[in-house]
Amino acid sequence: MRIAVVTDSAAGFAPGWCEAGGPAEGVHVVAMPVLVGDEILTGEHDDVTAPLMLALAAGSHVRTSRPSPGQFERVYGQLAEEGYDGIVSVHLSGLLSGTVEAARLAASRAAIPVEVIDTRTAGMAQGRAALAALATAASGGDLQASAAAAAIAARSSSLYFYVPSLEQLRRGGRITAAAAWLGTLLSVRVILRVQGGRLVPLERMRSAARGMQRLQELVEADVADRTSGVHLTVHHFGNEDEAEALADRLQIMAGSGRVSTAPCPSVLAAHAGLGVVAVTVSPG
Repeated sequence: MRIAVVTDSAAGFAPGWCEAGGPAEGVHVVAMPVLVGDEILTGEHDDVTAPLMLALAAGSHVRTSRPSPGQFERVYGQLAEEGYDGIVSVHLSGLLSGTVEAARLAASRAAIPVEVIDTRTAGMAQGRAALAALATAASGGDLQASAAAAAIAARSSSLYFYVPSLEQLRRGGRITAAAAWLGTLLSVRVILRVQGGRLVPLERMRSAARGMQRLQELVEADVADRTSGVHLTVHHFGNEDEAEALADRLQIMAGSGRVSTAPCPSVLAAHAGLGVVAVTVSPG
């Protein structure tokens, strides 16, 4: 069987990863739109990063949207025409976005079987799930085996955020339930984790330096609890040097584990704001 893998741009692949020869070559990525005022930005990296940074710095109204079912239908249809026998479609948590719902609607109309996976996570925790499906399919796994590999990888991954300002999260309504715990001062820095598909606040602090230190400590504790190798990805938005320095420190701790950096997916950065640093921990 020929199995294709589809995901959305919340997967957080680094520039070039999906191109020929890249680690994610063969994964088909559906863009998630970011809306700045009346302008719709799609794609990732150079297409979105600069205008999104300017909009966030200026305090412009920024929001996100799910891809339409029609976008998924077109991708699924093209893959069917290319001779694929099935598709594993791996997506951002359904509790953070309606993307997985759109994919399921499109899957019900597809000409070939489509297994839709709600990873209940985001960033490279989601991206590693897509890569697990790709690797299983490449080794001869069928549709069910490839989908199971994605689900297992997603469940086995962690995602931690350091957010230097609460303003964008409040504007996007992503921390409404935690507002009382977080307090009202925008100067509070927060460590959050994606847990059960939702953003859950873990700790708050006043110092940026302490926030980054605590993020590193949480990741190190997570890695120490694992019995096998790991992949770590440090996501950044507007603070690449800080992320690179954190990645260097984590590499010393991770030993043979792989540590990489990548821009924060625009759909996440639009809510987390400038200066966010996120770390994913996935099985090696």
